[in-house]
Order: sequence, then structure tokens, then C-alpha cells
Amino acid sequence: MSYLRIGDDDLYEEVAGSGDPLLLLHGGFCSLEHLRAQGDALVAGGRRVLAYERPGHGRTADVAGDYSYDVALASLIAYLDAHALEEVDVVGFSDGAILGLLLAREQPRRVRSLVAISGNLDYSGFSFAVDAPDAPAGARVLRERAAPAASATAETETDGSSAASAAPQRDAERRHYDRLSPDGPAHGDVVMAKLVKLWTEQPRIHPASLAAITARTLILSADRDSVRVDHSLLIAASIPGAQLAIVPGSTHDVVADRPALVETLIREFLAGG
Repeated sequence: MSYLRIGDDDLYEEVAGSGDPLLLLHGGFCSLEHLRAQGDALVAGGRRVLAYERPGHGRTADVAGDYSYDVALASLIAYLDAHALEEVDVVGFSDGAILGLLLAREQPRRVRSLVAISGNLDYSGFSFAVDAPDAPAGARVLRERAAPAASATAETETDGSSAASAAPQRDAERRHYDRLSPDGPAHGDVVMAKLVKLWTEQPRIHPASLAAITARTLILSADRDSVRVDHSLLIAASIPGAQLAIVPGSTHDVVADRPALVETLIREFLAGG
């Protein structure tokens, strides 16, 4: 078990492999286990992969108060500083994709390339978004988004057997939380409530601001993602030279739905630099 002190927090981290550094950023209510396959593939491909778990996620204890992408970004930058990483490739999923976009925008010289998987710029980017951010339908799906595979299911699946087949995948992240969290299983509901509040209020990224990103960028999402396809297109179109990949037959949990294809897309994009 390896922890790194960042500010007032002890963040669980894993560093493996050798070669050019790559930072792996997990999603909301996920641990590093969720991106384990992608991380292992990148290490096998000759990369030094660094990853850490944000407060309230995985093996890192929660903190008091609400979550904020600005605070998470500050911790991310401090993490890079602690490892003396002046330039790094970044692969982020969901909340991790949002942080990758913010890092590449705020510190463009620091990000050599970025793969942003199923990220959004604001609440309106969700397929279930409605006028009132606290509407019951939106809150319901956001809670399910905290267990990644459910995000599209709640809106698009009407077949009970199909929804049931996604349940083991959804439950996996809760089982990881219950097993790994130093705060104990019962605290998972607290984390989920704070995440729902975060997702309904943040981020607020103006598309035009993404023009500041100079890194080679791949925006990747799914055809049945909780993030609308046209919203992913907007993100890609707002970043100079960015590429867009929409993975067919998959949900917000595209990294678990189509792991081999996602790994191939990531590997080929990184090799293209």
C-alpha cells in the first residue's frame, strides 16, 4: 500500500512500468480497479503508468465538505509536482476526463497528449439533462452514473433482463468501495450524494476555452453513453486538431463494455505522436 501526501490528504497511488510517463485518472465512485485492464496494457506497452485515488474513492479516505473539480485539479497538479513530472500523457475516464481537459487547458505545456473518455463540459451534456438540475430523473440517473455501467441503462433499457444483466457490472464498483474504503461501506452513500451534487452543479467549462489546449487529444465516448454524442462532438470540435471516436454498442462504462477496442484506440493514438 503506497500513499503520497498531497496537501492535507494521503492519496493512495500506484506507479508501475518504465518509459514515458502516463497519468491514469479514474472516474467518479471508481477506484483504480476500474481502469486496471487499461493500466496493465499500457505498462505492457512500455509506459510508466502513474495513478492515484482521489479523496472518497478507493483506498483514499474521504474529506469533509463538497467535492470540487477546481480542488481536484489543484491536487492533480500537486501530484505531478511531487513526482517532478513536467510533461505527461493523460488518460482519464468520466470525472478523470474532465480533470484531464482542465489540466490541458490550464497548463497546456504539461500535457503532451490527452485521451478523454466519456467526459462532459456541464450538466447539459448528459443525455438525461432537463431544465432543473435537481429534477428527480436526472438525480436518479446521476446516482446510477456513480456505478458506471448503469448510466445509459436507466434511460435506454426497457427490457428487464437487459437491465438485470448490467447489474453485476454496476455492483462491482460498490463492492470495490466496500472492500477498499478506509471509511467503511456505510460511507459510500455519503460519497455518492456528494458526487450527485457535484455532477448537477459542475463543471462549467465554456467550449471556447478549450481552444487553449495544445496537446494531441482524443475524445472517446460511446454511442449509448450518458454523455450525448453531439456533446462529445462539441468537445472535440472545440479543441484544435482533436480526434473523436464513438465506440458502438457500449454505454458510459465503455472501458468495461469494449475493453479490447478501447485499449487499441488508446494505444494507436498514443503511438501516433
